[in-house]
Order: sequence, then structure tokens, then C-alpha cells
Amino acid sequence: MIYNGHELRHHVDHFVRTSKWVGKPSHPDMIAAAADRGYDLTDHRGTQIDENLLAWADLVLALDRTILHAVRDLTDVHTAPTLALYLHGRDVPDPFGHRTAVFAVCAALIEDGSAPHLRQT
Repeated sequence: MIYNGHELRHHVDHFVRTSKWVGKPSHPDMIAAAADRGYDLTDHRGTQIDENLLAWADLVLALDRTILHAVRDLTDVHTAPTLALYLHGRDVPDPFGHRTAVFAVCAALIEDGSAPHLRQT
């Protein structure tokens, strides 16, 4: 995976628009769903998205249109083209408040949708 011209084998971060989730771990059900697919989210923490982070990133992927529109408010003429919806034309549903099985479905959607965003070096 390429970010800002550097190869990062497993660079996954959760950038949040509000400070509510900054520094917080993933939901326990998402940690379990990711682990079932071979991903370790135990050290993952939410990070505040801001103009500097947008300027640093080559690509910013929003999981749903609500996030996409909120982040778009932070973009400028240079960073707006780096912003896209993760699944072309559809949202990854927010599993929060739903049964554990919904977290597994979301993890599968995220993994299955990753191929178009990855580049070989």
C-alpha cells in the first residue's frame, strides 16, 4: 500500500471528524470481527482528522457519505481530489448498536472493498 510516497505494509487508521472517538479503541465486536479475518485492531485508536492530515495523505477514504461530506468541509483545492467513498457508490453500514453479526458483515465489506485502493510497489 502506498501513502504519501512511502510503502506502508499495514497502515490502518481511523480518522474521526469529532473528538468523541479520538484516542478510543475500536468497538470490541469490530476487534473480534477483524481478528476472525486475520487483522489485529487491538492497538488501533481513533485519530482526529484535520487539514494537516489531509495535506499529508495521498488518499482519504470515507466509509459512508455522511463522513465523506463532513471531511469534505475540511478540504481545499489541493486536498479535495484525494477524498473518495470507500465502496464506489455505496456506504459501509455503521454497525454500532447492532448485533455482533453486523460487525462481521462490515469487516467483510471493508476487506472485500480494499482491492481497488491497493497498489503494488
